[in-house]
Amino acid sequence: MKNILFIALISLIAFTGCNKPNPVKTIENLKAGIKGETTASAKYAAFAQKASEEGNANIAKLFAAASKAESIHAANHKKVLEGLGLKMDDFTPEFEVKTTAENLQAAIEGESYEVATMYPQFLADAKAEKVGKAETSFNWAFDTEKKHKEFYFKALQALNASAQNTLPVEYAVCPVCGNTYDNAMVDEKCAFCKTGKEKFIIV
Repeated sequence: MKNILFIALISLIAFTGCNKPNPVKTIENLKAGIKGETTASAKYAAFAQKASEEGNANIAKLFAAASKAESIHAANHKKVLEGLGLKMDDFTPEFEVKTTAENLQAAIEGESYEVATMYPQFLADAKAEKVGKAETSFNWAFDTEKKHKEFYFKALQALNASAQNTLPVEYAVCPVCGNTYDNAMVDEKCAFCKTGKEKFIIV
């Protein structure tokens, strides 16, 4: 009798464990985030090349640094997705390259959407579905995109005023979370993930 009860208990535990609800929204958001960040990385790399071609070296550095940061965000989201036992579908990034001024405006609009709408919703869903690693990854991207938006806004102002020489000449990117700094104003440790500045990627 005891053996029967023991087997029944084990079966119940196994059954409830197998039927743990999947974090459906968070999985969708991770996939959307991977696609968005991968596309942004490719787009900003192309924008950097265009800025360089147009003689805007400092703005090219900004786009290159942001491209690196976005690739880190995409990798972080992918790691969380794979930790849930899933893989990202193949896709091809799609974007359009225009003038540097237009590219900066497009970047501002993209970052504004992520900061105001996309990541706040992703974070709310991850919290509701109790996916802590997704919350961390989304938070790192969210906080970084706020900085990118400000960098782009200042870059567009400088470009319009023919004052690109007032912009940073070098950037530092945290390899863990993508946090992006003017290399002349870095913290001793990353403000988001506490990685030491000696590990930052200089762009």
